[in-house]
Amino acid sequence: MSDSRTPVFLTVHARGRRRYGYWQPYDHIADRGGCYVALPTPVCDRLYSQGRITLGDPLVDPGKTTYRVWPANDPVAPVRIPVAPLPAVAAAQTLAA
Repeated sequence: MSDSRTPVFLTVHARGRRRYGYWQPYDHIADRGGCYVALPTPVCDRLYSQGRITLGDPLVDPGKTTYRVWPANDPVAPVRIPVAPLPAVAAAQTLAA
């Protein structure tokens, strides 16, 4: 989503189904591509709920609404999980192993 050369879109269908995806251009060297690639919806929904991605203006069709997906303007600081330091004996045993 952070690569502006590959735009990502969210499509919300009339019955509520959501699908995030992008178009993968054909690569003649690798002989692959030229297809629509879906991204995992739960992961993208989590990014949206955390404010890491935003949605552009809607493009409304009779059966679906499509939004451009953008990275959030203010990047969120990565979450650092505190780790308890190992006792010196445990650290030495880990390094010796």
